[in-house]
Amino acid sequence: MAEYLVYSDGGDTRYELVAGELVPMALPTGRHVQIQKFLSQVFEAEIARQQLPWTTIQGGLGIQSPRGNRWATVRIPDGVVLPLEQWQEMGSREALIRLEEPPLLVVEVVSESSRAADYRAKQAEYCVLGIGEYWIVDPLEEKVSLLLLHEGWYDVLELKGSDPVSSKVFPKLELQAGEILAADSGYSGKATGS
Repeated sequence: MAEYLVYSDGGDTRYELVAGELVPMALPTGRHVQIQKFLSQVFEAEIARQQLPWTTIQGGLGIQSPRGNRWATVRIPDGVVLPLEQWQEMGSREALIRLEEPPLLVVEVVSESSRAADYRAKQAEYCVLGIGEYWIVDPLEEKVSLLLLHEGWYDVLELKGSDPVSSKVFPKLELQAGEILAADSGYSGKATGS
């Protein structure tokens, strides 16, 4: 694990650690980046609106995950919502969540190279970690899967078009699956209630 945290191949390639092996992360498409940016804006707007002590991190935080009986896996989600205090504690060390409090919400944006991991391996790993809410945004299939932890496993809601995203982390958020997939940077920060 220590070698992974300081590893550099001399280029800009980012790696996840999967069962002790370095796995290069493919460069995202422009749409992938737009979805990441859009959701970061949505989450930050909702955090500010509700004055929550949370923050959102876009692609810059590792989460150490179990695989089998080993903890030699580090995932780098496309988006993470976590308590601000937890993020601030990482100021002088690697941005890596180990056996700490799990993030409040994790987002993965599917690409051709990550499809199997996003739907299967990461789902199992995030479930074991106790991450209460996991969004899989799939621009290839034009759907958003909302996974909510219930009795040790995820209940999965597949959403398309005008289907509302009923977040437990952000219960007053008014957001539709199609808005996420369109990734319109003109998001107004609308939400129900105050």
